[in-house]
Amino acid sequence: MGKKDVKVVAQNKKATHDYFIEDTYEAGIVLTGTEIKSIRAGKANLKDSFARISNGEVFLHNMHISPYEQGNRFNHEPTRTRKLLLHKEEIRKLIGKTKEKGYSLVPLKLYLRNGFAKLDLALAKGKKQYDKRQAIAKRDANREVARALREKQKY
Repeated sequence: MGKKDVKVVAQNKKATHDYFIEDTYEAGIVLTGTEIKSIRAGKANLKDSFARISNGEVFLHNMHISPYEQGNRFNHEPTRTRKLLLHKEEIRKLIGKTKEKGYSLVPLKLYLRNGFAKLDLALAKGKKQYDKRQAIAKRDANREVARALREKQKY
């Protein structure tokens, strides 16, 4: 499998800003026909979405998939709760980790691989406000260094 058969449909860019990413898992998603057609058209949004574990199963909440334009009365509800497909061992590990204080399940990106919709799910720990400020300061400092190096190379 090469990188060429992976098409990223949606990314949660805010996740890396708001959370420390501890571990990532690839999960399949249970979808209806009109949902996968909308995803293939690139009409999905991961903003404000999150995952929860209930009864030994992982569910994705608040992921918005726009209704399919050619769909009729059988079209789907845009923000319905969708089941994620993970191995039992992975779910057991996630149950143990999410019981700890501060850990959440956050979707990072939605992509198509070999025609199937997959979701990168992250086990993440929330950042405090000062952590976010620190990350911004570090990024700005790196940008300044890179800019200075570029200026030096010009002369």
